[in-house]
Amino acid sequence: MRNFEDDPTLEDLLTGDQLQRLNRMLSTLCREPVEIGNKRKTDAVALEFNLETVGWLSGGSSEQERLAAADLVSFLMMFIAKYRLAANLHHDTTEASYAELQKQNEALKASKARYRALSDQLQEKVDEQVTVIKQAQMDLYESARLRSVGQLAAGVAHEINNPIGFMSSNLKVAAEYVNDLRELVPDSRQNRELLDDFADLIGESSDGARRIASIVSDLKTFSSIDQADYTLCDINELLSSAMHLLQTEYGHGLDILEKPGELPKISGHPARLSQTFYNLLDNAAQALKLREESAGPESWVGRILAKTSVDCEGIRVEIQDNGCGIAEGIRERVFDAFYTSRPVGTGTGLGLTVARDTARAHRGTIQIDSREGTGTRVTLTLPVS
Repeated sequence: MRNFEDDPTLEDLLTGDQLQRLNRMLSTLCREPVEIGNKRKTDAVALEFNLETVGWLSGGSSEQERLAAADLVSFLMMFIAKYRLAANLHHDTTEASYAELQKQNEALKASKARYRALSDQLQEKVDEQVTVIKQAQMDLYESARLRSVGQLAAGVAHEINNPIGFMSSNLKVAAEYVNDLRELVPDSRQNRELLDDFADLIGESSDGARRIASIVSDLKTFSSIDQADYTLCDINELLSSAMHLLQTEYGHGLDILEKPGELPKISGHPARLSQTFYNLLDNAAQALKLREESAGPESWVGRILAKTSVDCEGIRVEIQDNGCGIAEGIRERVFDAFYTSRPVGTGTGLGLTVARDTARAHRGTIQIDSREGTGTRVTLTLPVS
């Protein structure tokens, strides 16, 4: 039987007897005799199968009759082809050789052996899944915590921004009043000193108000208030906000050298990225503090470098310090959850764990290079796409 892998002919679709019978039936239906053949006559209409012409239909009393008869024949040939296809499939199935059945049997035996081996590894897979579930629970906990921080920051920002606005406006007016008072009060040394001190106090208060507003702005960026979970992120902006918050935490006593590169924006979770940058910077600051406490007064100066760049691997965020470094015996455990080398009550042991999970969530990587007594460099790589 033909499988119709190539375009069939009229003889492939209809036998001679079937063709004669079809001619008689069509002639009975039409008012004039109808003939189907391979030769094209003057009034012939094409018979199509799978958009290919397989024969011609002529005769009939009108063009309309020929077209209707041709459509009917094409419709019948479609079902003939389907019948032939089903018959061929049945023929191929029934004619399958014993050797092929043996191959299938051997394949089933091999598959059974593989499943037996997989069943032996089931416990190991279960343990891996339990680990994944625990990690997912930690991620959910971290996400909920970040959302709570964001909501708290939103409320704090709202409550602080309003009085800060009043203070800034009133201090601006007060500064104008001081200038007016210079013209109204008698010009004497005591009055000038008093007004100068008053102007300095107003200026310092205005600077303090602006600093508070800047801290609130950084806190909003850090907590990703009013932003979706994943959005376009400016890595330099998030890193800068984390540095400002860290400087505030340490009383602006840290020497941080910032070297931002020209970076494209990437899709990411701003709150988790900000948390990661802050954790890495805080680790660097703690390393400087520990080395200073152990070394005592000397010519050594603690310094942190925060550098961003982009290459073929993606965006690179490097945070480097010249602090105490990480002891060789604990380097393999720095990413373990709840593991910390800090004194009890001063660290949760989740900083680098969150950083690693954040890198994985953004399809990135994190690498730590450290030498005890020399310093540490953490490199976070995030893909651009």
